[in-house]
Amino acid sequence: MNRIKRDLSHQPKSRRNFLRGAGVALALPWMESLPVFAAGPKDRPPVRFACIYFSNGVEPIHWFAKGEGSSMELGPALQAMMPHREDMNFVRGLYNQQAFVSTSPHLGRMPNTLSGAKVSLDPADIRVGTTFDQVLSQQIGSQTAVPSLVLGIEPNELRLEDGLSMIYGSCLSWATSTKPATKEIYPARTFDLLVGDGSGRQLDRSILDEVLQEAHGLEPKISRNDKQKLGEYLESIRDIEKRIERASKEERLEGWRPTLTKPNMPRPADGLPQDVPAHMKLMMDLTVLAFQMDKTRVATCMLNNDLSQMNFKFLEGVKGALHLDLTHNGKAPAAEAMYLKTNQFHIAQFAYLVDRMKKIDEGGQSLLDSSMLMLCSNLFDGDTHSADQMPILLAGKGGGSLKTGRVLDYLDKENDQRRACSLYLSLMDRMGVKLDKFGDSDKRLTNL
Repeated sequence: MNRIKRDLSHQPKSRRNFLRGAGVALALPWMESLPVFAAGPKDRPPVRFACIYFSNGVEPIHWFAKGEGSSMELGPALQAMMPHREDMNFVRGLYNQQAFVSTSPHLGRMPNTLSGAKVSLDPADIRVGTTFDQVLSQQIGSQTAVPSLVLGIEPNELRLEDGLSMIYGSCLSWATSTKPATKEIYPARTFDLLVGDGSGRQLDRSILDEVLQEAHGLEPKISRNDKQKLGEYLESIRDIEKRIERASKEERLEGWRPTLTKPNMPRPADGLPQDVPAHMKLMMDLTVLAFQMDKTRVATCMLNNDLSQMNFKFLEGVKGALHLDLTHNGKAPAAEAMYLKTNQFHIAQFAYLVDRMKKIDEGGQSLLDSSMLMLCSNLFDGDTHSADQMPILLAGKGGGSLKTGRVLDYLDKENDQRRACSLYLSLMDRMGVKLDKFGDSDKRLTNL
């Protein structure tokens, strides 16, 4: 027995530190004062991936980038990313072959955004490929409480459009070829998922109330910098709680108004925010929280459904028009100007996410440095339904595996070198998931 007895005192320990209360564990951010015993790569923050999607493409004349680094010139649609030019790559010319050849200008080109798969146009057979975020979820999701976070702003639509189910236009992430991943649009339920036990268990009291006593006990053991970091971290959770509470009580409605001005049934708990900008900001904050807590390493968020009926009258200069109308404008100058405003608004949401993650330290590098964030749309010119390229931005360094501050132009390459699925294969590699082929590509993206 003595020959096989092992000295467990030298075995690596987890780098994660937790505050615990009432059966709930809240993972702390990285702190220099708290011991980390694991050596080598396990001592580094994990790589995270998030895709932020907006529908109906861009106004092409406003979507461009030139140069590199801090001197990179950005088109009018991208102005919100000016402070983050050194943290991003502008990717030009990638496309999905099956989207390009589809005869359905919207629903044949949206659900395959992250899979490159053929979309079945048979109304009796809803079918598209598993998306690469869900491949990641299946392969590495067991390492976190939440395998993947699938978020949205607008609910799934069950109506038909050109004879096809609008489930195609409502779902970016597909768990299988016939089943979309469940999309969460309620911030409160997302919050419960993250700070609860990973299954969405409703918390009766604030998570901070449960762990505050232990947090106070931790303070004498950590440095001044870490005390500030702990305070900011707990305050960020408290801030999200307060904003969820305010949003759920909000009585404003975007777009149409129902026939009843007040509900004629008891109010459900934790209602859906009715202010679009606040709703989107909350979802960005919850994505940051999920990554910071290491509750998940894979996330997607749909800022709009395809063929979106979202009303953008909350933007100055946009006169109550629906997103679909603004993006299908016949190139009328006034409508084009409003289309640009919607593009700028979407980019600003991504820039907010980048900025938040850039400011969070994980031990000599930021949360953004440890992540790969992708902003994309299924179409290029929404007015013409063009699918010969996709608007794509990448931000973050993927744990040091991505060089940023560049324009990556593939538009003049051969078609087999322009596949978005080559990018997806390359991103999956950096998450530790290596496939021989995905979607319409068996090659990695060059120069990434």
